[in-house]
Amino acid sequence: MRSVLTNLTLALALGASSTALAAERLPLGSAAPEAGVMMETTAGTKVSIASVKGAKGTLVVFTCNHCPWAKAWEQRVAVAGNAALGQGFGVVAINPNDPAKVPEDALEPMKERAQALGLKFPYAVDATSGIAKAFGATKTPEVFLFDAAGKLVYTGAVDDNAEKPAEVKQKFLEQALASVAAGKPVASPETKAIGCSIKWRGK
Repeated sequence: MRSVLTNLTLALALGASSTALAAERLPLGSAAPEAGVMMETTAGTKVSIASVKGAKGTLVVFTCNHCPWAKAWEQRVAVAGNAALGQGFGVVAINPNDPAKVPEDALEPMKERAQALGLKFPYAVDATSGIAKAFGATKTPEVFLFDAAGKLVYTGAVDDNAEKPAEVKQKFLEQALASVAAGKPVASPETKAIGCSIKWRGK
């Protein structure tokens, strides 16, 4: 797995531009789709993307428990998300995977993961995978950041090196959050999401 992570991390570093992105991904400038859909969380509450909206913007991260890529980035997602709350952003992590296909992505293991990571933001279940599909998300993890006006201003990866945090050169998510918080344009608004394919729920 180490060689796979290394190779794909290199691919991310070389391909972090908008030129090779999937056409179906939510376009920049779009509002969050399915924003009113209520989702069950690991805290036993229900939230929607609209309900967590922050004054500075809203961070949506599609992620999961089982994927090696999600695991590699999960601590950085937790740190960035918790910090973003303090900056006035709304934050939600959403698991779109079918637990019938991947038991590790069921709600109870999600609760354990949220507690272990010290998440201060909701970790929620996309019960039909419909929210992820509406976003055009295909990977876990995959990041979508909306500004205060509710417009998509960043989408893609957390950073450019999943395997070696100390060797990250481009902190895409962190830089995007800082830019939005300061009212500035995001320098790299689209990057290539690297991760596991979403395990879609059946009809």
